[in-house]
Parts: sequence; C-alpha cells; structure tokens
Amino acid sequence: MEIQKIPSPAYVLERRLLRQNLELMQRVQQESGANIILALKGFSLYHAFPFVKQYLGGATASSLYEARLIFEEMGVKAHTYSAAYVPEHFEELMNYSSHLVFNSLNQWRLYQDKVATSEHKISCGIRVNPEYSDVETDLYNPALPGSRLGELVENFEELGGILPKGIEGLHCHTLCESSADSFEKLIVAFEKRFGHFLPQLKWVNFGGGHLMTRKDYDVEKLIHLIKAFKEKYDVEVILEPGSAVAWQAGFLVATVLDVVNSRGIKTLVLNVSFTGHMPDTLEMPYRPKVRGASETPIEGKPTYRLGGNSCLAGDFQYEYSFENEVKIGNKIVFEDMIHYTIVKTTMFNGVYHPRISILEEDDTLNIVRTFDYSDYRNRMG
Repeated sequence: MEIQKIPSPAYVLERRLLRQNLELMQRVQQESGANIILALKGFSLYHAFPFVKQYLGGATASSLYEARLIFEEMGVKAHTYSAAYVPEHFEELMNYSSHLVFNSLNQWRLYQDKVATSEHKISCGIRVNPEYSDVETDLYNPALPGSRLGELVENFEELGGILPKGIEGLHCHTLCESSADSFEKLIVAFEKRFGHFLPQLKWVNFGGGHLMTRKDYDVEKLIHLIKAFKEKYDVEVILEPGSAVAWQAGFLVATVLDVVNSRGIKTLVLNVSFTGHMPDTLEMPYRPKVRGASETPIEGKPTYRLGGNSCLAGDFQYEYSFENEVKIGNKIVFEDMIHYTIVKTTMFNGVYHPRISILEEDDTLNIVRTFDYSDYRNRMG
C-alpha cells in the first residue's frame, strides 16, 4: 500500500512480516523442543492474538490485566510473573494463570496457601538472579548489583539445597535483544549458581530477550543450546520473547506539521511525539530508522532534526539527511515501531494518539483502533 494512502499518524502492523517471524519461532520450537510464548510487555496487540496462537503455545503476563487479556483474547491461561503481587488481585489472577512465578521466597511464603487451595492446578516457580547479563543500558539490566528482580543463590542457603515444597520451576531473565552467544553465557551462569536445583525441577524459564528473528541471530546455535540443556537435565525449557515476535514487523507513519529554523538548525515538527509514542528512543536510547533517510548527516544533503509535537524540550532526534527537501505535509515513516511502542505510549500533553492498524497480506489496511478526546479524558477520572 502506498504510504500516502495511510492516515497519519498511525502504527501499521504488517501481517506478512509478523507471519515470517512466527514461522521462524515455530521452527525453533519444533526443532529444539522449547515452549516459546509471547511476552505481552513487548507486544500486546490483542487483535493479532488468534494469529499468534497458530504458531506459539501461549503468552506471559506481568499483571492481572495482562493475564486477563491473554485469557480472554488468546483463550489460554497465562504464565504469570510479577515483581510483587497485589493482594487484592491475587485470587482473580490465579483464575487466569497456568503458571505463577514469585519474585522472592517471601512472596512464595505469602501466597503458597492460596495456591494450594486453588480450584485448578497452577505450576509455581521462583525467579532467580544468576548475576550475569550483557545488557549495557542499566535501565534494562535485571542483573545490576542490588537488583530487586529475583533471588540470589545465597538466599536459598537456609533451605539446605532443597527448593520449597510446591516449587516446580525456576525463572531466569537477564537478556534484552541479545544473541545466542549471550544465551550460552546465561546458561553457564545459571548452571554455576543454581544447577544443583535442576534435578528437582519440571521446567526452567529463560525469560525474554532472545532476538531470534534478527537477521544476524544464530538460530541454529539457539536450537542446539536448548536441545543440549533439555537432554542434560530432562526439564521443559520455556522462552518468552517480546521484541522477537514483532521485530521489524511494522512502522509508524507521521506527517510534517512545520519546519523550524534556529540559527541554521532545521527541525521538522511532526504530528507524533518521541516521548509519547516512541519512548524507547529516548529511554534506551537508540536512533530510530527513518525510511529514505540517512541516520548519519551527509554534507550537501537536506538535513533536519526530527521534533515531536509535545512541549518537552528533549522530544526530538538529532539530524537525519534526506535525498530531497522535506516540506510541510510530507510523510515520515519510522521503521520497526510495533514492539515496545504501543505498549508504552502515553497521552502526555493530550497530543493526538496514533491509530493502530494492520496491513493485511492482500494489501488492505484494517484500522483496529482510533483514539479521541474521550480516551484522554477518561484516563483522568
């Protein structure tokens, strides 16, 4: 579909590209024996859940609302983890969960009796901290010194090397858009600190961050690592990627509203906001790719900063170079804007929120959500 025919602003999920990602992940499952499930924290566009379910076995939640969304829109119970469960939500949360992972032994002790009296079987686990991660951005590193996420190995010493009765698995998540080599190092760190528990386990969840759909990812090594681990310990291996599912599977269309010249620095002011609609570009941070533009300024080419339409002074990206002069009314396409965008957006400043749409494989555009004033107002009361 021509970009000019797509209303702006709009997130556009391309079903064809989503299918390619899911087919690769399905192959990893089939050849390795792993159970790969979708992490809603990275991609929660529930209109696509029935499609995702054709390839993946389920999904993982971090809250009551995510677990309920999985149950209602995917038709399965969630693998649920939370840094701390909300007491008044826990009874309902159990109804939507097949697995519950507790962030600490304290949390397990607090809720173990409730789980034991649940009307349906729930497989429970503890999150552990292997004290290894290759994530360079502190904001996304679960293994930082003093991390609140997961128990350290010494905190199990009082148990005498035996896991609490009722615990069937361990959850270990320290990767973020990482490689198969990083996964191998994580396995080594996990085995070093927690390997003595493996004979007692039914499953190990190695969390998310396995960016297996990236072009340079060593998929064959990933398959080998999972198979070897399963054969060595006779446990189920669970992976719960978020980014990998929707990696490079869609884009965000914006329109130039103004061109501001400040002592030779030209800024294209857009009808989208980086802080509101692409927050990771400021938080991670990373440079978003722009279709038809160079991320590195080229002398002699029309060059512009890209500015968001909020009042935040830092709501912009530094210079990109284009082939031709950009004018008011032109459209700008930000690539790879489906994972960790829609799930993290805000309505800061009340700026107009991008539509959510799906570009079908027959090239028709299905707009599944349009936002209006009531969406902004209702967030306040």
